[in-house]
Amino acid sequence: GRLSGREGDHEALHNPSEEAERAELKEDPRDFALWKAHKEGEDTVWESPWGPGRPGWHIECSAMAEKFLGPVFEIHGGGIDLIFPHHENELAQSRGAGSEFARMWMHNGLLELTGEKMSKSLGNIVSLREAVQEWGREAILLFFMNSAWRKPIDFSDEVMAQASAQAETFRNYFVGLDSEPGEIDRDALARVLDDDFNTPEALALFHDWRARGQTASLRWGLDLFGLGDLAQAVEAPDGLVALAERRQEARASRDFDEADRLPK
Repeated sequence: GRLSGREGDHEALHNPSEEAERAELKEDPRDFALWKAHKEGEDTVWESPWGPGRPGWHIECSAMAEKFLGPVFEIHGGGIDLIFPHHENELAQSRGAGSEFARMWMHNGLLELTGEKMSKSLGNIVSLREAVQEWGREAILLFFMNSAWRKPIDFSDEVMAQASAQAETFRNYFVGLDSEPGEIDRDALARVLDDDFNTPEALALFHDWRARGQTASLRWGLDLFGLGDLAQAVEAPDGLVALAERRQEARASRDFDEADRLPK
């Protein structure tokens, strides 16, 4: 349980294959096989010093990692549902073979639809292509930024509409604005991202920069997260340009109430 922190509570360690493992008369249902003996009717089989069979499903990842990344590498990622048993067993077998394996493990929360994990087996998936066609690339990126990466994130029309509105808010800010030189507040964003890559706080910082008219910082920050298209200056009707100039003047004089009052 070095990775998952789980110990001998068999009920807490239950997984879908436990009953099958019990049927194989293992001493402990958590035990796993490095090499699976060939069973009649199976098409996939190789000869080995231990008889015909196939690798256990955990070992393929350890083998690929060592071949392409070496015996030790920096970061191993995956969904939080893979911590046990898959990643726990990857680590155990790699350490047993003398490899340090991954130095850092990062497990992300799952994408959910109405409270259930999106999966092909449940038939409740929304493809990335479909989402981009419906909402646009920038809205998808902002949707993910709005949630902490370790937490589950629920996909719905409502939250996507909110993300789309945020995209338009940023895009409208830059309408009629020229690219202006200015000091970039890199330290502020670094402090936020040093806190466990806190993207919701980074997004809040971007909105603060927008409200304060820190255009250079905002353009740089959006571009850093692949949202540079939102910061493209475009020509606007004269009335809209005048409105943008009034907002800029209000921000420059620190009259943020007036800046927020003006239509965006």
